[in-house]
This record gives sequence, structure tokens and C-alpha cells, in this order.
Amino acid sequence: MTQAAKDAKTSTPHKARASHPKPSAADPRVLARDLLRAVLRERVALDEAWSAAKNLTHLAPRDRAFARLLVTCVLRRLGQIDALIEHCLDRPLKARHAEVRDLLRLGTAQLMFLGTPAHAAVSTTLDLAQGQDVAGYKGLLNAVLRRVAREGDGLAADQDAGTLNTKKWLWQSWSTAYGEAAARAIAEAHLAEPPLDVTVRDPAALKDWAEALGAAALPTGSLRLPPGAGDVTKLPGFAEGAWWVQDAAAALPARLLGQVAGQRVLDICAAPGGKTAQLAAAGAQVTALDISAARVGRLKENLTRLGLSGDSIVADARDWRPAQPFEAVLLDAPCSATGTLRRHPDIAHLKGAKEVAKLTALQDRLLANAQHMVAPGGLLVYATCSLQPEEGAARIEAFLAGGAPFERVPLSDAEIGGLSKAITPQGDLRTLPCQLGEAGGLDGFYACRLRRWTGTTPS
Repeated sequence: MTQAAKDAKTSTPHKARASHPKPSAADPRVLARDLLRAVLRERVALDEAWSAAKNLTHLAPRDRAFARLLVTCVLRRLGQIDALIEHCLDRPLKARHAEVRDLLRLGTAQLMFLGTPAHAAVSTTLDLAQGQDVAGYKGLLNAVLRRVAREGDGLAADQDAGTLNTKKWLWQSWSTAYGEAAARAIAEAHLAEPPLDVTVRDPAALKDWAEALGAAALPTGSLRLPPGAGDVTKLPGFAEGAWWVQDAAAALPARLLGQVAGQRVLDICAAPGGKTAQLAAAGAQVTALDISAARVGRLKENLTRLGLSGDSIVADARDWRPAQPFEAVLLDAPCSATGTLRRHPDIAHLKGAKEVAKLTALQDRLLANAQHMVAPGGLLVYATCSLQPEEGAARIEAFLAGGAPFERVPLSDAEIGGLSKAITPQGDLRTLPCQLGEAGGLDGFYACRLRRWTGTTPS
């Protein structure tokens, strides 16, 4: 159990009382309510809504952590939560009662999944209703949540959490691509709060930083801290730039370029710069390319903190061309990011199959232009943090079928820490959230390594 969850279990700041005053901006549940509204009804990404939240400054660090835990719990388990609420309602809520439903969701999440005492979960939810348009529904809120408290455990025991909490289009896609057993394992992996992975700037210091951070060394070369590690910026080594946050799976694509020391390497769609930092730390003469000036600015700040250097270019990778080709190119293409649902559960509620279709067209354009940036004999690694096959192997098959002068260079187990299950029959990388499950799982990533022909035919 994370510290935020422990805080939820022991915190009773608003014990049951006769009246329910309007909650203050210092109540983390107010922030959670506002964030939930932003994601589910205003369709704003959670990180964006978090950054824009005005009451963040009123909250202590532990309260900010609890607010984040609460809203992500609701987003992860929305299917289960809504099913429990529907069962405990005498009649269904109408669309105009969205605020009431959100309050029920927040209360149910605390009762069922965060271990908050029933009196605290019910009372604080009633507090949230005070002074709002839903104040007249406090009786309904009280009745439904008390019924959830009484009957919820038995009801939840009979729920199929995997299918209930997974959008139908995602379940169908994953079942078709990986089989139903794997789809279920993926869905279940998304329910747990993920650990914190970091990449150490100097691999020789991996053991020392594992000890300093209380982290476990993964076979892939990343360090893993347990969930709820606290404020990242306060951890040992952050200020001096000894490491940066990066999921273990996200650290693999850059490693597929091999020994890059002294090579000119291009990182396309580079921000926020985790892979750029990997390449720079490995001794590459790296150039980071991104379409967003703001994101490139943050990338530069990150490199400065890490004591690393590299060139940066703000340009559209669909039509930008270098003065001379690079020896290696890494294209981490924009995608649906469904491989990161364990860290970003809001994605499932913001994107759908239509967005994937638009993104595949963009990925094709990026690949088509990237091929001209690679020198003969050089490597091109294409990667996406998506579980959708349309954004992975299907793009490479289309790229090669279209006559691109490249050939696959299959991966070996040794390159990815012995994770043989993450290598496809074609020799590509395909990580799933359920892999390394005993250690906390991985983000879902696809990557393919290609070599450009040195002539008009494969070398």
C-alpha cells in the first residue's frame, strides 16, 4: 500500500457531523473532483488538468498525492465503480446528474479500493456536495454510499474486473492481437498503481544508486522503486542529475541502436528527452528534433540538470531534412499511448479507434521522411508506446512493402535483459504491461530495428 493510500485509510479530517460546511480549497477531494470532471466531461488529459489546477498550491504534498491517487483509482476502476453504483441506485441517474455520479464515484473508490473508513468516505463526499448544485442530493449520496459500504465487498467479489474496466474497443483489439488470456493479463496489470523506474546516467554507478534509492535493479538495466516513492525531486540524486524517470520499457528502444559513442544520432519526436539523455550519456553526438518549442525548452532543461549536452531543433519531422544523413535515427512516433495506461489511465477515456486511425497516417508520414535521414548502412529504430498492432508491426510492414530501402535487424535476448517473451517472431520488440509482472510490470512498447541498404539491394 502506498503512503497516499495509507493516508486515505487513516485520515478522517471530516468525521460525520450534523452539518456539512462547504469544503475548502485545501481539501484534496475537491481537487480530485475537479480533475475527474476535467477528464471525463471536458476531455482534458489528466496531466494537463493537474498542471492547470489552481488549488494545488493550497495542498500539502501528502494531500496532493492522495488527490492524485483518488482520481487515478476512479479512472482505473471506472467500470467496476459504475456497476456498483448502478446496483445500489433505486433508479438510474440521468445525464444531467453527472456531478452527482462523480461524487458517488469518488466515494465508492474510497470505500472499495482505498481503504478509507466508511464514515470518513461518506461524510467527506457529503461535504463535497455542500454549496454545489448537487446539495439537494445529499440524501441520495448518503443512502447509496452506505449501501455500497454494506454490500460492496460481496458485489465486487463477483465482478470481472478485467473486462469491466477495459473499453470494449481495446479489449477486442488486444484479444485479437495477443489472445484473450493475454488481454486479461494486460487489463489486470492496469489496475495496480505502477512502480517508479529510473535510468541512471552512469551505468557503472547502478549498484550505488540502487542502494541509495532503496531500488531494485531490473534485468533491463533500469532501477525500480516501489509505488508511492514520494516527491521525485526530493529523492537522492535528482538534483545532481544522477538519473531521470523513465519506464523500463521506454528505455529499451534507444538501446537497440547499440554502441553509439562518437556517432551522429537523431532523436525524432524527442521531448521530453528521456531517450535523448540515454543517447547523450552513451556518448552520441545527439540531435533532438521536436515540433514543439515549449517541449524542446523542457528537454533542454532536463539535459542541463543531467549535465548532458546535445543539439536541438524545433521543426516538423514530416518534412524536415538534415544537411547530411545521420548514422542512426530513433523515431519514437506520436501514438495512442495505450501502452502507458497503467501510468495514465485517463488515456482510455480520451481516445478511441478513430484517433488510432488518424495517428497511423501520421506515423506513415514520419517513417517515409525519416528514411531519408539515415545514412547508407545506418540504423533506424521505430518505436511507439502503444499496444495497438496498427501502430506497431503493421506500420513497418507497410513501410517495407512500399519499397523503403531497409531490412530488419532482429533483436537478441541479451540486448533487452533476457526478456525473450518480449521478442516477436519477426525479431521486433513487443513489451506488454503483464510482462515482468512479479516485479511490477512494464509499459507496453513496440520497437523495430531497421538497417538502410548500402546499395540498391539488401547488403
